[in-house]
Amino acid sequence: QVQLVESGGGLVQPGGSLRLSCAASGRIFRINDMGWYRQVPGNPRQLVAGITSGCSTNYDESVKGRFTISRDNAKNTVFLQMNSLKPEDTAVYYCNVHCTLDIGNGFRRNYAYWGQGTQVTVSP
Repeated sequence: QVQLVESGGGLVQPGGSLRLSCAASGRIFRINDMGWYRQVPGNPRQLVAGITSGCSTNYDESVKGRFTISRDNAKNTVFLQMNSLKPEDTAVYYCNVHCTLDIGNGFRRNYAYWGQGTQVTVSP
């Protein structure tokens, strides 16, 4: 009923830039907090950046000053602008979206969804 589609990953040289996007679709009553995580094989998934429904943001220290998270509520989309990329940024990036859904009979419930992941590789 809810799908997240990520795009924007790819191969880039150190110092380059990429912009990731994640669009949510489905019968969504409201999108609440959203975030971007990244994962290297064999390691836990880690928060990179988050943005609340009030557009308050937070970043992992390793990306602060280089990455910017933003959202377009009209399009149910969250973005991650990545500048000054480093080899250590190489990972699969996943968006995470918290939604409120109508479940019938006048009830609503909050759910969290993950995107399919998009590969970001930073290499000469």
